Amino acid sequence: MASSETGGRVFADLMRLAEVVEPGQPGWTRRVFSAEYLRSRELVWELMESAGLEVRRDPAGNLIGTLEGTDAQLPALILGSHTDTVAGGGRFDGPCGVMAAIEVVRRINERGGRPRRTIWVVDFLGEEPNDFGISCVGSRAVAGHLSPEHLQLTDRSGRTLAEALAAVGGDPDRIGEACWPEGTASAYLELHVEQGSRLEEAARGLAVVTAIAGIHRAEIRLEGRADHAGTTPMDRRSDALLAAAEVSLEVERLGRREGRGVATVGRLELEPNSPNVVAERAVLIAEYRSGDAVWLATTDDLLQEVVENAPARRGVRGSLAWLSREEPTICAEELRSVLLESAREIGEEPLELPSWAGHDAVQMAAVCPVAMLFVPSRGGRSHCPEEWTDPEQVEVGTRALVAAVTRLAV
Repeated sequence: MASSETGGRVFADLMRLAEVVEPGQPGWTRRVFSAEYLRSRELVWELMESAGLEVRRDPAGNLIGTLEGTDAQLPALILGSHTDTVAGGGRFDGPCGVMAAIEVVRRINERGGRPRRTIWVVDFLGEEPNDFGISCVGSRAVAGHLSPEHLQLTDRSGRTLAEALAAVGGDPDRIGEACWPEGTASAYLELHVEQGSRLEEAARGLAVVTAIAGIHRAEIRLEGRADHAGTTPMDRRSDALLAAAEVSLEVERLGRREGRGVATVGRLELEPNSPNVVAERAVLIAEYRSGDAVWLATTDDLLQEVVENAPARRGVRGSLAWLSREEPTICAEELRSVLLESAREIGEEPLELPSWAGHDAVQMAAVCPVAMLFVPSRGGRSHCPEEWTDPEQVEVGTRALVAAVTRLAV
C-alpha cells in the first residue's frame, strides 16, 4: 500500500475518533470516565478488530489488541498510547499513537504472514490527570503501581476511583490481574506528538526521545476560617485564598530555581467560594517537572517548608500530600538506536531530545525497555483546541514506527 494512502488512513481514523466528544465542552474534550470516552472506545475496539487484532479489556480498563506471533516463547512487543483528553484538549495527543499502532498491524497483515514476535496494541485507560488526582491509571496498573489507596481516592462527587473504573468496564476487585508478570513484554514503543515547538523550529519531521522528565504532583490543603467579608477586620482574618495565592507564587519561584525545571499550580478549589465570605478552605494541585532527580528531591523538601510556613503567616494551617512522584525515565539506548535507524531508513534525519510531558511510557519502563518517537506539533500547541499535526507528518511517524516494528518483531 502506498505510504500516502497509509497516512490518509491513520489521519481519517483520528478524525473519526475526534467526532466523539463531550457536548458543551471546548475543543475535543473526551475525559476519562465520561460517557463519551466509553463510547469512543467502542470505535477503538472496532478499529482494532478490523485490523486483525484479538481484542480484550483487562481489569484496569485497558483495551489490548493481540496479533499472535509465530514464536510463542518470545515476549510480546507493545505498541500504544491513550485516547482520553484533557478538558478543552485536541485531537492528536495520545490518539495519534494508538491509531498509528493499529496501522502497523494493518500493514503487517496486508503484507501477508505472521510476525515472529506477538504484538500487542494497547489503548491505556486514563493517561491524563483526572478528578481523582492521578494520571496513567491503566499503565500504572500494568506496572503494578495502582495501589488500594489509589482506588479509594474520591472525586468532587464522592465517587471512588474504584467505582469509576467499574463504570467503564474495569474490575477493581481483580486489579492485581492487570499487572503484567516479568517477561511479558520485550519492549514498548510509543508514537506521540511533540507538544512543543523544537521539531517545527528545526524543520524536522521526527524526533527520538532520550528521556522523559520526572513529575512530582502534590495536593496542598489550606484550612482557614470562614467569616463575613464585610464585618471582619482585615487583621483578624484567616483567609485560605490569600494563603493559596502566596503558596502558588512560592511554587512558581521554586520552579524557576536554577533553570532546571518547571512548576505549575493547575487546580484551585475554594470553600465556600462565595463573594461575600472569607475563604475557609483552599485545595491546590501543584506539580514540578525536571529531568534531574536531585533537583526534584530538593524541591520536594523546599515545598514542604513553604506549606508549613507561608500559610501560617496568615493564621492558616497547611498540609501536603503527595499524589505521585515519578522520577525521570531514561529511554533504552538499544531501542533508541532502532528508532534512529528506522527514521533514516524512511529518509528522515531525526532530532534527539527529551520530553517534558509525561507519558504511559513512564509506567511501562517498570515492565520493559521503552522508547518514543515524536512528530511535530504546529506552533508547539497542545492540550488545547489548536493542537494540530499535518496528515503528512502523521504519515512519517507511522512509517517510522512500521520500520521499527519490522526490525523488532517481524
